[in-house]
Amino acid sequence: MTRLRHFLSSMVGRLFVILLLGMAVAAIGATMLATSKRQQEFERQNLNRIADRLQGYVNLLDGNPELRERLLAIGGPSVRALQPGARLGRADTALMEVLEDRPGPVSRAHVHFASFRSCIPKLQELLPPPPPGHRRPPRERDPAFIPPKCRAVDVTLNDGTLLKLALDSPAVAHNGILAVDPWFLTLLVLAIAVLAYIVARMASAPLQELAAAAEDLGDDLQRDPLPLRGPREVQRAAEAFNAMQHRLQRHLAERTQMLAAITHDLQTPLTRLRLRLENVSDEALRERLIGDLAAMQALVREGLELARSAESAEQRAALDLDSLLESIVEDAAEGGGDVVFEGGSGSVLMLRPLAMHRLFSNLVDNAVMYAQRARVRVERSGGAITVVVADDGPGLAEEQLEAVFDPFVRVETSRSRETGGAGLGLTIARALAEKDGARLWLRNRAEGGLEAVVQWPASAQVVAPGRAG
Repeated sequence: MTRLRHFLSSMVGRLFVILLLGMAVAAIGATMLATSKRQQEFERQNLNRIADRLQGYVNLLDGNPELRERLLAIGGPSVRALQPGARLGRADTALMEVLEDRPGPVSRAHVHFASFRSCIPKLQELLPPPPPGHRRPPRERDPAFIPPKCRAVDVTLNDGTLLKLALDSPAVAHNGILAVDPWFLTLLVLAIAVLAYIVARMASAPLQELAAAAEDLGDDLQRDPLPLRGPREVQRAAEAFNAMQHRLQRHLAERTQMLAAITHDLQTPLTRLRLRLENVSDEALRERLIGDLAAMQALVREGLELARSAESAEQRAALDLDSLLESIVEDAAEGGGDVVFEGGSGSVLMLRPLAMHRLFSNLVDNAVMYAQRARVRVERSGGAITVVVADDGPGLAEEQLEAVFDPFVRVETSRSRETGGAGLGLTIARALAEKDGARLWLRNRAEGGLEAVVQWPASAQVVAPGRAG
């Protein structure tokens, strides 16, 4: 039931239902109209046959006055003298309209429906009454079955003689709307359903392609533009999307160029300022000023790294996560940090090696900076590949776990750039992770401390377990 609701909530499902209902109504309406036309044609032909029999019998009586009594006693095909006292019903206007166009006395005939006993009274008298609980034969219960009818006809011959005749029509079956073959209806509904689903998929495919492109754009701004194909409206949407992508690329390039220019232009004055600070006689003041200058230089460098992380054109390659993490852990341990690699998963993914090195180096450095101890492990569950960098530090408040990824947000309350950084490290780390299709988030450990989690979904490009190609 959940899958059905999910399908009906999608555009494919909604288009499918709309098309199915519309096409089904149109098909059923067309079938009903065609059946109605066939039924009308059948009834017209049946009335013509009845009129032919009546016309032939009346012409025979009109042309043979001396044999009239004898012919009336014998009767003709479905035509005979009307029994006295016959009960008449409504006029049969349809048959009278047909008779009006016929030559001879029948054109002046008046026709009424009558009880069937008026047509074949002797047969009715011979039939025994039905037993209690009698049910009609199945054929007589068929909606496509037309029971026999009896008509009373008043016709004046050319010599002025008025004849009262009984005209019966036998039971017939016709292809009425309720007599449509159920197999035909089943095949019709199935064909309509298949066609509606195909049309719905074709109509929603461009939107799905556009949605997938929008999701990919967040990970790879340099992805190939959307192809311009399909209906005119779809091509316009693709053109607008490609134009947006081009503007974002240009904006990012301009930002990177601006930051690079600022960094380059600041190098000389910052170096000159550093030299001049060495001449400050007050040692305490000199150290504070040099610290502020170093913070300025770090801020510029991190800002430039943030811009480059979003624009990087580094190509993906088969990367052994275990080997990469072991190398980073060894480097951190050689630098004096208490860092241990607890275990890998033998996973090889298509990633950007330099970007991943910066990402995990950043996370390990943060763990060592705030907790002096870090533990790194790789997990593989349900197809997802997860890298966890855990520390035993103080952790974070729940409301800060997401806020720390915003630019220039520093959880460390001191003003020291040496311990708190510029507030761009985690922002850069998340940008690097998302560009390679991973998610990065923080969570507190139950036993104390913090975990930085980088996870690739099951759809990640896995090359081969334990071996880089």
